Amino acid sequence: MKRALPSKREPVNYALLLPVFLLILVGFIAQYGAFQADPTVDSIFPLLKKQLLWTVLGIFSMFATMFIPINYLWKLTPVFYSLSLLLMSLLIKFHDPVMAAATGTKRWIRLGPFSFQPSEFMKLGYILMLAYIITKKRQQTQTSSILKDDFRLLGAMSLVSLPILALMFYQKDFGTSLVFVSIFLGMVVVSGCSWKILTVGFAGLSIVGISGILLVLTEQGQKLLSYLHFKPYQFNRIHAWLNPFEYADSISFQQARGLTAIGSGELVGKGLTNLQVYVPVRESDMIFTVIGEAYGFLGTCLLILLFFYLIYQMLICTLHAKREFYAYITTGVIMYFLFHILENIGSNIGLLPLTGIPLPFISQGGTAYLANFIGIGLILSMYYQKEKNEIET
Repeated sequence: MKRALPSKREPVNYALLLPVFLLILVGFIAQYGAFQADPTVDSIFPLLKKQLLWTVLGIFSMFATMFIPINYLWKLTPVFYSLSLLLMSLLIKFHDPVMAAATGTKRWIRLGPFSFQPSEFMKLGYILMLAYIITKKRQQTQTSSILKDDFRLLGAMSLVSLPILALMFYQKDFGTSLVFVSIFLGMVVVSGCSWKILTVGFAGLSIVGISGILLVLTEQGQKLLSYLHFKPYQFNRIHAWLNPFEYADSISFQQARGLTAIGSGELVGKGLTNLQVYVPVRESDMIFTVIGEAYGFLGTCLLILLFFYLIYQMLICTLHAKREFYAYITTGVIMYFLFHILENIGSNIGLLPLTGIPLPFISQGGTAYLANFIGIGLILSMYYQKEKNEIET
């Protein structure tokens, strides 16, 4: 027998959509400011039109993802993961040489006038695959977690992670590799693994991280890392992070200019049409500096609060998930967004090294921008399918 859904509840999670559309609006404002302040840009409106086209495509993809039933999503997960991995593998032969020369990374595939980053789709495929593995393993045990089962789970999760990390190593894209690591760690925490394993694992990662920093900061350490195929530009990013104004005329020019731009905004900013500090590639990785210079400390705080509200709504969805598969998916999406937000803003204000990570819904449109919408669509799907099932019960 069918029962009506209470009128106060809707199949679309508007509380989650609100911060998304507000961030899109902020993104357009920031893009306009970045383009009009760039002396190399002749006309702003073709660039904004391109951003609008990416936005329309993103919104369509978001709602298309929302309508995918959970049984289809479950069956298609291994396929999507495999296709994403195949796309990344194509970079071995078909990476864009122009972008590789400009950025030092082989993460773009060019098809005629179009180029895209397969790693952005891989992030979503990876989230789905990890959620699939965790759900399947936990359904098979159905009992309290024991160490043997936990090790099997971690082994399966590591098995699907290794090909991705190997391809990321080939692409020389350390920043994006950290996104995959953060997703893995976040989903391990919620997978139900024993606290003993988690404690040892995080202690080991902390030791590796501290050792890595020490190696980068010493001459002998850099020589050792060079044998492991680390490149000079990667060492330069650390030096630029630690002493941005000491190398302001060379390796840390972008970061030093970004800090200057944010500082010049002071409390309330100088206005969107009065940006005076030139920052390279401002519309992408350094977009936060536009908000800082144009709207000052208050503007940046409001933007950060908006991101907090977005993450809060995602957490609410996770806590109300009725199916484990969806709960693990939303956890992965949260880790994906959290890392992008913290790394981008942190690098713009000098707390973290620059790694080329865009700011969700704010940075210039492209593959990463599209992936943001699909990630939100996965969370909306959980909410929509739950409410839809209640209507049809």
